[in-house]
Amino acid sequence: MSASIRASSILPGRREDIELHTADGLCLVGELALPVDRPPVATLVCLHPLPTHGGMMDSHVFRKAAWRLPALAEVAVLRFNTRGTSSVRGTSEGTFDSAVGERFDVAAAIEYAEFHELPNIWLLGWSFGTDLALKYGCDPAVTGAILLSPPLRFSEPPDLTQWAESGKPLTALVPEFDDYLRPEQARERFAAVPQAEVVGVPGAKHLWVGDAETVLDEVVRRVNPAASVPLPTTWDGPMETGDASAYADRTVAAFSDTPVPGPQQRQAD
Repeated sequence: MSASIRASSILPGRREDIELHTADGLCLVGELALPVDRPPVATLVCLHPLPTHGGMMDSHVFRKAAWRLPALAEVAVLRFNTRGTSSVRGTSEGTFDSAVGERFDVAAAIEYAEFHELPNIWLLGWSFGTDLALKYGCDPAVTGAILLSPPLRFSEPPDLTQWAESGKPLTALVPEFDDYLRPEQARERFAAVPQAEVVGVPGAKHLWVGDAETVLDEVVRRVNPAASVPLPTTWDGPMETGDASAYADRTVAAFSDTPVPGPQQRQAD
C-alpha cells in the first residue's frame, strides 16, 4: 500500500558516514547516500548555506535530497559540513573562513567523489554554497553545477568567467522573493556565462521552505534526464521516519542579519 512521502520520510538507500581530508590537514564529517541495489547514474555534491547562521549538511533541502533521491532518481548524494560547521552528524575540524579556506573543503569533496568512482558529478550549492561552487567548483571532474538562491556575495567576475570559458552547464534556481538576488537581477549578473540557465521560481523565498519538492524536481531534471519528474509523492515499499526536531532551530539557514540558535559555531577571527 502506498504511503505519502512527507518531510521526514526516509526512503531506502545505502547511507554511510564518511570523512573528507583536506589538503591543509582538516577532517570534515559527512555522509554518502546511494541507491540500494544499483549504481547511481549521477552524483550530487552538496555545498551548504552559511554555517555561522545555521547552514549545515542537514539543511532541509539537502536532507530531503539524501533521504529521497537515491530511491526516486538513482542519484547519489554526498553532503558534508565545511570547516568549523556542526550538525547532528558532528563537527568538522577547523574554523569558518569566509569562503577562503573552504576552497580545500570543496576540493576534498570532489576528490572523494572522483576517487570512489561516483559518476556524473554535479555540485549543488545553496546560498553561501553557491559562492563556493562558483569560486572553486569548476574542476575537470565536475560535470556542472546547480545553484540555489545564489547571492553572488563572495564570488567575483573572474569566477563567472572561468565557468563561461569551461562551457560546463550552470543552472541558477532563483526564488521570486529572494532576499538577496531576484530573478531579473540574476539574469543580468549571469549574462557573463552564455550557457547559464536562470530559472525564476514563482512564490519561492531564499530558504525554500515549502518549495523543497520543486527544487528536487528541477535538480533531477538536469542530473538525470531519464528520471520521471515531477518526482513521486507516494512510496510503495519500506519507509522510515527521520527525527526532524533536531534541525528545527536551524532551518532558517543562510546569512540573515542575526545568527540563529543552535550548536556553537566557531567564528572567523
